[in-house]
Amino acid sequence: MHLNKLKIVLITSGLFLSSGLFSQRIMSLQQALEQAMKSSPRIQGSRLSLTQSEENLKAQRAALKSNFSLNVNPLDYSHERRFSNQLSEWYGVESFSSLGNFRVSQPILWTDGVLSLNNTLQYRDNSSTSSAAASGGGSKGFSNSLDLTLEQPLFTYNKTKQKLKELELSYENNALGYALQELSVENSVTQAFYKVYQSQMSLHTSREDYENRKKSYEIIKNKVEGGLTAKEELYQAELDLMTSESSMKDNEVSFENDKDNFKQMLGIALEEEIMVLADISVLPIDVDLTTAVEQGLTNRMELRQREIAIENGHFNLITTNALNEFKGDLTLKLGLFGENEEVQNIFDDPTSSQNISFGLTIPLWDWGEKKARLKVAQASLEMNMNDLRDEEVGIKLTIRQVFRSLENNLRQIEIARKNLENAKLTYEINLEKYKNGDLTSMDLNLVQNQLTSKKNQLTNTIISYKLELLNMKIQSMYDFENKVPVTPQFKKK
Repeated sequence: MHLNKLKIVLITSGLFLSSGLFSQRIMSLQQALEQAMKSSPRIQGSRLSLTQSEENLKAQRAALKSNFSLNVNPLDYSHERRFSNQLSEWYGVESFSSLGNFRVSQPILWTDGVLSLNNTLQYRDNSSTSSAAASGGGSKGFSNSLDLTLEQPLFTYNKTKQKLKELELSYENNALGYALQELSVENSVTQAFYKVYQSQMSLHTSREDYENRKKSYEIIKNKVEGGLTAKEELYQAELDLMTSESSMKDNEVSFENDKDNFKQMLGIALEEEIMVLADISVLPIDVDLTTAVEQGLTNRMELRQREIAIENGHFNLITTNALNEFKGDLTLKLGLFGENEEVQNIFDDPTSSQNISFGLTIPLWDWGEKKARLKVAQASLEMNMNDLRDEEVGIKLTIRQVFRSLENNLRQIEIARKNLENAKLTYEINLEKYKNGDLTSMDLNLVQNQLTSKKNQLTNTIISYKLELLNMKIQSMYDFENKVPVTPQFKKK
């Protein structure tokens, strides 16, 4: 494993030297993921959605606490003429008042009622020129009204409690969505990272091939000049060299394009030069199919989202069932009223007040509206239940497919390694034959192409295994490398 890492560093260093770019930013897969989690537009959008649901939940819980309010009307003055039908005369009325109201209201979560305490303090100074009043008659003084009121809906569902639960589920759903978005970004970034690495290694291989072609060209050129080989061999060698150079240039273009796409995904300036450094050493990971399926069915966040949809479906059914429902309202009010010209004597002779109000809403005929809407809500709920069952089957199916693919990838890696070893030996043997004049340049060209292909094939096979291992982690929500579940733990509000 350490030898492979050393090879990677040497290859990367070789690319630095060959390109002359010493100021490049070397980026590992972990660094790329960290960068993406900070700047990915998808992550930012999902984070904002999570913030919205979190703040909505906070607001709803704050609304369940006692609310204090103070309304003040310091001045209310009027001076006007009025007509009395009883006295058949016009008279003047001058009125001055000042009022303050203090209110404390407390929603009751368990009953969906509201308990409130109101206190209204008022000063009033009235005068009238009516003949029914004494000359200059009027009144002035203070009054205070204090009452405790309970407003309680009856025979219906608890709207406050359901609203709170819906917001809690919304927050949980958005938190799960955010975690899923993180996994999606991890998957996308990893694939893009390895694509850049593949382009990087293809460029390195094509440069090696180009250097080998130049050596072959010099060998055949010396032979032609020495009269040992026909000029046709030199023409073929020139063509092979030009083809190799063209392939190298194509790989350079692909490498730069892949880097730009990768930088766009990470939110990095396109002008910044980067070089990826990947660990493509392979230590076979023991993946147990039974464990993978069990972990997937236990931890997959999509299943919990389906369950949340079912819970919301039940709430929708409750709300729909309350359409045009039989319900009642009960209001109980106990109060105390006092008035006096002096504020400190307001409650010298108080008057108590009581009020009870009970009302009913009785639906008579809705032309089948409620029944139809209930069928819609029930159908939606059943669809959500079916989706949950389908999701479970889909998870099992996908995990089984990924498991088979992992086993196959390990076999392909061993085959690719063996093929590369054989291709290297074949190339060395044929190169000696070529130097000795026992092999044509066309035959050597075929062997060289085979070596280049086997190098790229091994790299691509290893990367395919690593990507499939990541896919298994995402599908099962279990990290088989570290033997731990990877279910994101979010703080419930």
